[in-house]
Parts: sequence; structure tokens; C-alpha cells
Amino acid sequence: MKIEILGSGCRNCVRTAERIEQVTKELGIEADVEKVTDPEVMLAYRIMRTPAVAIDGKLVHSAGVPDHEMIRGWFR
Repeated sequence: MKIEILGSGCRNCVRTAERIEQVTKELGIEADVEKVTDPEVMLAYRIMRTPAVAIDGKLVHSAGVPDHEMIRGWFR
């Protein structure tokens, strides 16, 4: 599973990545979590606000730091 954290690398992007890594570890999910700062990639996803999250090429979240429960919902 490939999880992309899309954003400028700001504090909220870092917190989003940390939360996703924590939840995937808790759930025993093997995932490659990658921080993406390339504006062209973000444009391709049509992101207006960051941080945003894409799982296996599908945008699942944008605009704000997701809470742990929201992240768990992505994997149900």
C-alpha cells in the first residue's frame, strides 16, 4: 500500500504523516508512507488545501490534520 502525504512539509503535514504511521502500525498494515511536496503532483490530484492524503493513487483527504478515528476509517 502506498500512502502519499501531499503538502509543503509544514507542521500539519508532519503531524498527518506521524498519525498515519501510528495507525497503520496499530492495525498491522504494511504501508509505504511518502511525503510529497511537488506542486505538479498536488495539481494532478486537484488539491486546493493541504495537508492531503492519497492511498494507492486515490485522494481520501484534504484540508487539515485527520484524527486517528478518521484515519482508521480509511482502512475499513
